[in-house]
Amino acid sequence: MSAFVTPVLLTVVVGLIAAVLLAVAAKFMAVPVDETAVKIRECLPGANCGACGFAGCDDYAAALAKDPTIKTNLCVPGADGVAAMVAGVLGQEALDVIEMIANVQCSGVCDATKPEMDYQGLKTCSAVKSFFGGPGTCKYGCIGFGDCTRACLYDAISVCNGVAKVDRSICAGCGACAKVCPQGIINLVPDVMRVHVECSSKDKGKKVMDACKAGCIGCKKCENTCKFDAIHVENNIAVIDYAKCKNCGMCAKECPRHIITVFPKPNVKPIVHVDEK
Repeated sequence: MSAFVTPVLLTVVVGLIAAVLLAVAAKFMAVPVDETAVKIRECLPGANCGACGFAGCDDYAAALAKDPTIKTNLCVPGADGVAAMVAGVLGQEALDVIEMIANVQCSGVCDATKPEMDYQGLKTCSAVKSFFGGPGTCKYGCIGFGDCTRACLYDAISVCNGVAKVDRSICAGCGACAKVCPQGIINLVPDVMRVHVECSSKDKGKKVMDACKAGCIGCKKCENTCKFDAIHVENNIAVIDYAKCKNCGMCAKECPRHIITVFPKPNVKPIVHVDEK
């Protein structure tokens, strides 16, 4: 009988000693919790997108708790609501957030352009980009394999008729989609700006017309019609100066290729906490 009892007792004693040692270690090696950082983190949406310039929401919260000079309005996805809550925790005056929104600079839907090759490889934009620049006739346009949709934490972007489209009503402006787009055609713009050029081609007119029915041909009609000097053709593509643009939409009406889009006025976006999705 003792042959069984002795090993059991030894195991129990060793377990008790280990438990005591762990309890002592937990007490003396515990990292102090910054309650202010915890409260700030509860205000942040949890996207960990890096739009604030920090590694993620935890990093931004910790930095705010330690350094009073760091601005409380750096969380673009959270917008003014989150900025106000963070400022409240720190006892500071709320700062305005310049809300941003993702915009896809491409109108090359399936009916406007055509594939140049029958690509059978890995169905990701980054993979096909390395294969002769892409499968389509336009080497600047949206590849359409959805790397951006997989990166978006808010389900705000989807591929429709071969081109990524942003749901402006729920886009948080975090920039995750722009970071993964190998074509570099997704840009963050102020959400109050409603006029956008939906093309990224740098080719000259004849080549653009051969590749896509909806590409910018650099005709400068938009430039000539703008009364505010807010749009110019640069490197064969129309570019809007948002500091001057008045959202009048005259350039869009004049564009013969219909690649300048005027979006409706933005609605107030609710604060979406990714942690709770």
